[in-house]
Amino acid sequence: MRKKSLVGFAGLFLLTALTACGGSDTTTETSVVETTETTSASSTYPVTVGDLTLATQPMRIVSLSPTATEMLYAIGAGKQVVAVDDYSNFPAEAVALGTALSGFEPNVEAIAGFKPDLVVIAYDPGGLIEQLKTLSIPVFIAPAAATFDDAYAQIEQLGLLTGHLDTALQVSAQMQADISAAVAEVKMPTSPLTYFHELDNTLYSATSNTFIGQVYGLFGLKNIADGVVAGNDYPQLSAEVIVKANPDIIFISDSDSVETVAARDGWGKLKAVTSNQVISLPADIPSRWGPRLVEFVIAIRDAVVMTLANA
Repeated sequence: MRKKSLVGFAGLFLLTALTACGGSDTTTETSVVETTETTSASSTYPVTVGDLTLATQPMRIVSLSPTATEMLYAIGAGKQVVAVDDYSNFPAEAVALGTALSGFEPNVEAIAGFKPDLVVIAYDPGGLIEQLKTLSIPVFIAPAAATFDDAYAQIEQLGLLTGHLDTALQVSAQMQADISAAVAEVKMPTSPLTYFHELDNTLYSATSNTFIGQVYGLFGLKNIADGVVAGNDYPQLSAEVIVKANPDIIFISDSDSVETVAARDGWGKLKAVTSNQVISLPADIPSRWGPRLVEFVIAIRDAVVMTLANA
């Protein structure tokens, strides 16, 4: 058989980030996977991605990663998904499955009960991979992305594994085009705008070394969390540090409202508050690196455009 090589177009967040991502390496690498020829849908079987080889197209997929769930449905593999974890709240079809498995404390018996021919996880809690291997259940690890290319490659890899390669490549390409277009709409200021990204109302944040930080970096924004706690890419900032930094924009992605943030002690005179630049983001979008990453980029674009217009 002739081997072919595929090169991608691009080549629960705080907990997920700390366990599956950590600090990110900004080095970009191209993902290469191999496939041999016996055709099913747009992939050929057997297919190999990393250490995982699938002899046939998986038709009973269990996803224990909210991001992977979104990717699977976006590439057209939704009908093959039989169960998802309790944090997979998008799309509606995934929620409608009503399975709510735990991705953080997985029950091997519960997973095996769905008779999966592929399980997708973001990280390996409690030796889950080995336990599933003993049951001859294939597992694909789709870890938290460290770079944009990681996100695009993961979509393409899932496309190859599930028999939806063509659609996965289209989704990946469209994401890149949409993100490039959003960035191109902003004329970068000479002096970078500053921002604070709030992970939760205890003031945890993410530095520029993280995937979240790289998204903001597309617009040349300066992160006030950088260097606050040496060696910690998910530092907890104090209110005093934030007030002193006086960021141009504040992005919140937890349950607090814009009004609650503005009412915090000492925050009423912050530039972001007085210029109405406290931006509420859907809680799950910044924590995921799937197709809805575009929505995160567009939300940042809109905030930057508004801030520059009011300057």
